[in-house]
Amino acid sequence: MFDYEDGKLDWLAAGLPSEGTNAQRPRAGDIARKDVPTCRLDERLGDVRDRARWAGWDACVVLNEERVVFGLLRSKELEASPDLRIEEAMRPGPSTFRPFVSIEEITAFMMEHDLESSPITTSDGRLVGLLLREDAAEASLDLHERERHSDGGQT
Repeated sequence: MFDYEDGKLDWLAAGLPSEGTNAQRPRAGDIARKDVPTCRLDERLGDVRDRARWAGWDACVVLNEERVVFGLLRSKELEASPDLRIEEAMRPGPSTFRPFVSIEEITAFMMEHDLESSPITTSDGRLVGLLLREDAAEASLDLHERERHSDGGQT
């Protein structure tokens, strides 16, 4: 029998700080918005939609009591009938990423799969934040520009 011991990826998946060559490169967890609205399965869509819009959002992450991601409501789902329960309206099991994923990698994935947002979670599925595609693209572009300038424009 083997005993599981935490490793480097668990540390990074929890969004904890790292050192080394790549520590200064932006990662999904660095860019994800922590103030994303959240809701529970048994809430009414109309209430959640009003709360999300009041906060300036067109998305909401569906969580359980332990903050584990169960689903996602993007703008399309928020437009459904206000009397629906979240459980009926949400996109179950959305694509999630760990906080340590490079901003370039996640930006490419989001563009390729036309995702407007994606939850960032710990290895046990707990919400870290919601990464918006435009935030990821901007961070990726900024990184590329910084690297181009630091190489003297050689790239």
